[in-house]
Amino acid sequence: MSEGDPLSKACAKHDKIFSATYTSILKAGETGGVMEKVLLRLAENMERESDFRSKVKGAMVYPIIVVVGMIIVAILMMIFVIPKMTSLYTDLGATLPLPTKILMGISGAFLRFWPVVLILGLLGGYSFSVYTSSHDGRRVYDRFLLKVPIIGPLQRKVMLTDITRTLSLLVSAGVSILESLNVVVGIVKNTIMKDALKDVAAQVEKGFPVAYAFAKHDEAFPFIVSQMTAVGEQTGKTDEVLLKVSHIFENESDTAVKALTSAIEPVVMIVLGLGVGFLVIAIILPIYNLTSQLGV
Repeated sequence: MSEGDPLSKACAKHDKIFSATYTSILKAGETGGVMEKVLLRLAENMERESDFRSKVKGAMVYPIIVVVGMIIVAILMMIFVIPKMTSLYTDLGATLPLPTKILMGISGAFLRFWPVVLILGLLGGYSFSVYTSSHDGRRVYDRFLLKVPIIGPLQRKVMLTDITRTLSLLVSAGVSILESLNVVVGIVKNTIMKDALKDVAAQVEKGFPVAYAFAKHDEAFPFIVSQMTAVGEQTGKTDEVLLKVSHIFENESDTAVKALTSAIEPVVMIVLGLGVGFLVIAIILPIYNLTSQLGV
């Protein structure tokens, strides 16, 4: 700034901090002489976006902690507890039921072949990373994620919230709809949505209405997006309409997050209960059989 560069150009030099969305909005504000209005909208957008992402992340904290805890406890049991218990049962000559034999087999295989399992896991992770780094591989993976029950629709709604909110912000700041679409393409990570947006931008560049371009990609954009965009184009209030659409998707995302949390908690508790029950049966049954043999 001290060298005389505009604020947008100065921010563009630090693209790791300031995204293309914000630099484009700042540039439009400088051109139109409405920086105060633009900066206020940016602040409101950042606050809303931060609150929304906090809700989504906060809803996933509990299930992740429980699942990670289950995995850690299972590994510790397999390494330290089960081998000692099974050796004790063998020394005492206790009759081992089927659950105990299964547990012993899993524990023994884990202790013997953990280097092989670790190597295979690393190779699998590397292969998956290489595959998804290619465009076709990433497209297959992203398409699969969007079709996963509960999680897929939620991910789609979150992305649609970001897309429509950002488009509204750019258009309201005076950025052309074509430039706005190209900016949004750069911030979308999912290749299905990204490729659809690229084609939307290409159609708009050819002179087609935005609503028509959205309607061609119903796998990425639901009907309400093209319908509401058409209303915005006819009334000259595209930015206001897109903002309302983003509010709709945001509310639907909140509902989906609550549904996901409600669905995950009982599933996690059932799996946890089954796992604990299996461990208790596998460990207690031999003791019961041993006391029965000794007549205690």
